[in-house]
Amino acid sequence: MTFTRSRSGNKNDGAHVEQKNWHIVRQTVGYHRYDTAAELELLNQIWALQRLLTNHFGPQQKLVKKIRTGAKITKTYDLPATPYQRVLADTGTVKKAVKTKLARENKPLNPAAIQRQLQHLASELLTLTTAKQGTKNQPALRALSNDSTKKPKRAS
Repeated sequence: MTFTRSRSGNKNDGAHVEQKNWHIVRQTVGYHRYDTAAELELLNQIWALQRLLTNHFGPQQKLVKKIRTGAKITKTYDLPATPYQRVLADTGTVKKAVKTKLARENKPLNPAAIQRQLQHLASELLTLTTAKQGTKNQPALRALSNDSTKKPKRAS
């Protein structure tokens, strides 16, 4: 059995995951390579704040049903709600203790303050990343000798 990233012929198999990668990951921290301990520490702080922002304040619409009529597809969505609101509205699978813990976590949150902290941490991360890259070394230019400036002779 051969392991591949997607089904052959379907290059956009992970389209929904990739969309979230761009929306959450790439817009927050960019496309740089983060490979030092200091960068890891900043990334951990960023993801902790981003989790709060996404789950408590980012409303999403869920697809309820999809009806095909000939070639036309009609989609019906529910009302926008944050993942936090969906957990609180759940009646069967989430325990009351979990809901209470989430409600305590949500109460003191300020989305504007979280966003400011995220931007500050992201700028620190960018500073760290660009500082370690430094300037790229240019290849040394070889001095041209007098013989190399002359036109080559044609063979007759």
